Amino acid sequence: MSDITNSLLDRLGRFLAGRLQQQSSGYQPYTPSDPETLHRSLQPGDILLVEGNQRVSIAIKYLTQSTWSHAALYVGDALPQPEDGSERPRLIEVNLGDGCVAVPLSKYCTYNTRICRPSGLTPDDRDAIVAFMVERLGLKYDMRNIIDLLRYFLPTPPVPVRWRRRLIALGSGDPTRAICSSLIAQAFQSVAYPILPSVVHMPGQASAESTYSRREILQIRHHSLFTPRDFDLSPYFQIVKPTLAFGFDYKSLQWVEKEAETRLEGGKEPG
Repeated sequence: MSDITNSLLDRLGRFLAGRLQQQSSGYQPYTPSDPETLHRSLQPGDILLVEGNQRVSIAIKYLTQSTWSHAALYVGDALPQPEDGSERPRLIEVNLGDGCVAVPLSKYCTYNTRICRPSGLTPDDRDAIVAFMVERLGLKYDMRNIIDLLRYFLPTPPVPVRWRRRLIALGSGDPTRAICSSLIAQAFQSVAYPILPSVVHMPGQASAESTYSRREILQIRHHSLFTPRDFDLSPYFQIVKPTLAFGFDYKSLQWVEKEAETRLEGGKEPG
């Protein structure tokens, strides 16, 4: 392919990426994330799921039938403090157009988020997963693979539900291999940590009919088929809620209705 064709495809790809990154109107988070609370609750190796509000986010949420459209890996203090004194980047993610980048927790202070924690992960494997992501900082999207971008302009494609996940893996370029959840899935696969393995029943050599001779093999799927939703559904990841992690006393809550009743009982009009 000539350099002129490559240049035209790259320019078209960047235009499409810019359109897909436009914010959708009317987004209202139910429980916005506080960066300080997230910092206190997160541990290296945790996955932060995000309900995005970009055009590409809407397509991913539809294709995966999920609230979550984006995933980032928390790396703690693995990255240095910026020299300009700005907030330390503690998340590594893959963004459309930007590729693999490090961002601060405050980026998602106005979004609904969920913390997914791998259960029983050893310290060595946790360090290996963090190192895997750090080493891939700077990985870029190949903007010339137009198919990988055009798929997100069809937020409601007329295909059966069972085929929608395959649309996430449509195409054959770097955008597919470097999508946010795919790269994180690769990191966990590098230490043989399961996410959503398929269970395949294999007959034993002695008798295919005997139950004791049958065994289950956990078959890890290709990383391009993983989506942010899978970390939420995985039986191997704990859901961590910051409001509960450090103790919660519902008796301490101040309800607006009770405050109004107290004022009325004291002879004061609510104002």
